[in-house]
Amino acid sequence: MAFLVSPGVQVKEVDLTNVVPAVATSIGAIAGAFEKGPVSSVTTITSEEDLIKNFGKPNSSNFENWYCAANFLQYTNNLQVVRAESGIVNAVASGTAILIRDTDHYLGSFSAGEASVGEWAARTAGTHGNSIGVSICATATAYEEMLTSSNQTVGEDAVGSTSIAVDDIDASGDEIHVGDIISFFTDSAGTTPVTGEDGKQYEVTAINTSTNVATIKRLDDPNGGGVHNIIPDNSFIKRRWRFYDRFDGAPGTSAWSTANARGTGDEIHVVVYDRTGDITGAAVDVNGERQNAIIETFANMSKNPNAKTAQGSTNYYPNVIYNQSQFVYWMDHNSSGSNWGTDTTSAYTAVDTPTATNLSGGTDDYSLTNGELRLAYDKFADTESLDINLVIGGSSSIAADTASNMDTHVTMITDLVEKRRDCVAFVSPYRAATVNIANDTTQTENVKTGFDACPSSSYVVFDSGYKYMYDKYNDVYRFVPLNGDIAGLCAFTDRIADSFFSPAGFNRGNIRGAIKLSYNPNNAQRDILYRARVNPVVNFPGQGVVLFGDKTALTKPSAFDRINVRRLFLLMEKAIATAAKFQLFEFNDEFTRAQFRNLVEPFLRDIQGRRGISDFSVVADASNNTGEVIDRNEFVADIFVKPARAINFITLSFIATRTGVAFTEVGGA
Repeated sequence: MAFLVSPGVQVKEVDLTNVVPAVATSIGAIAGAFEKGPVSSVTTITSEEDLIKNFGKPNSSNFENWYCAANFLQYTNNLQVVRAESGIVNAVASGTAILIRDTDHYLGSFSAGEASVGEWAARTAGTHGNSIGVSICATATAYEEMLTSSNQTVGEDAVGSTSIAVDDIDASGDEIHVGDIISFFTDSAGTTPVTGEDGKQYEVTAINTSTNVATIKRLDDPNGGGVHNIIPDNSFIKRRWRFYDRFDGAPGTSAWSTANARGTGDEIHVVVYDRTGDITGAAVDVNGERQNAIIETFANMSKNPNAKTAQGSTNYYPNVIYNQSQFVYWMDHNSSGSNWGTDTTSAYTAVDTPTATNLSGGTDDYSLTNGELRLAYDKFADTESLDINLVIGGSSSIAADTASNMDTHVTMITDLVEKRRDCVAFVSPYRAATVNIANDTTQTENVKTGFDACPSSSYVVFDSGYKYMYDKYNDVYRFVPLNGDIAGLCAFTDRIADSFFSPAGFNRGNIRGAIKLSYNPNNAQRDILYRARVNPVVNFPGQGVVLFGDKTALTKPSAFDRINVRRLFLLMEKAIATAAKFQLFEFNDEFTRAQFRNLVEPFLRDIQGRRGISDFSVVADASNNTGEVIDRNEFVADIFVKPARAINFITLSFIATRTGVAFTEVGGA
């Protein structure tokens, strides 16, 4: 503190309220191939609905990993997900499709129009984006116009006609367009509808510029029929943009441009729609066609990069699309426009034609290699920026359904958690080890042999197989690895007890949603599995499917060969290490050491009171902080803990005695 050089009062505060903080113990992590979603980046998922929204639904190629994630979310609400990068690309408007991994990748590489793939790209990689269509209306004329006399009808069109002959249809498509909504009038001003046609509208479904014939479909007819009344010769045609009724009016000059004397005609409307029905499930009509189901609309945006809304936020249309759209990225301006993306006092012009762009070229790839999957799991490697506790191994059969591939997969997962040393991984055997194997002796041997080749680690937990469950999204039953459920049981145990309680047994180890098991080991087979570090999952009649073991994959006999002890130490290490950071750059003297002891001991007493440990001792004094330690700028604390042990074996002895014998004589109470 500063020294006073004249009389006065100096006030200071000393904070001695530091405590060991609570730390998370139930955050899951999984990587795999998904239908959609950001690629090679970590996304937080809180529910199955959230999983569908961000990564799509399960299919026959990715259901194992998808349901491992979904099953974990049955027990808790925090899962970190990475979509693996493989041969996937985003659908685009034109040219060669590209991969846009996530929003950071877009902002760094494509947000200034660098990609040369047309005006739009799907927001997510995969065939999911091939269903998307985008329509732009950039002028009042594109929004609505009364066609000139050269576009009058030729000849009368009788009731039920599905085509109209027109004086002339511009071969460039600048007058009548597929998707336009048209109606008929007796005058060129469009004030008097043809008799009986007031309010009647038709969609243009095809145009033949050679014969000047437009094919139409009546909008108010569920059968998609033709004209409602007789359309007389020389009727005038009024055309509208197909999505005109979704907006309050035509695009014009924004209030911001007017107030700031910027360019005229800067407004633009954009509609994103599902042209195939694959996104929204839009029904097929009687003609076998899917209606274009609108999924997003953006009204009255501006072509000026500096434009603002009345609330002061950006109104520049690429920015609005980036900030608000869930389905598309802006990639480039309309090549026919002028001044788009420029802060100008001139007019923003474009061809007075609405555009309709179908995205294409998006591809899926669910056949991950071990290398691709490892790169995805490597996204979880940074302990400083990412907090995870329960790593879900998912399918051990992604690259190949063999024991050797399982060894590769489990070794990769083990490397991750051994490097982090603050989380536990959960893995299941390869699919062919137990699924559709009739002989349970063969199943036992397959599971044991597979895991015998896997490395020893107290940070990994093995289970015995797959559960049979209902896939409600595809109306089928599937075998799914149990590791998502086992990780979920640990999270469930955290919620109803503590992380240092065992997740196994009839009190906390009930597996949810299991109709049956691919492999239901009997008592003798469970003995074999337990000696091989494998935790059996058993279907007990009338009692459900239960995790019936709590071993880690550690080979040597140790307290750390139990899940509850390993997770107890992870809890203590993470919490105390977090608190210990605040001792950095303090003096290594008795005051600091006493502060540390006073910080840690109440925390350990609390765990002791919650039955996690039976005794402890904290040593941080001159005995282990010698002069040599202090001179090396180090601080040493030794924390001795006696962990509580979960009961794995129960012995009940029933002893018969003669009537006249006192129990105290034979050792009874």
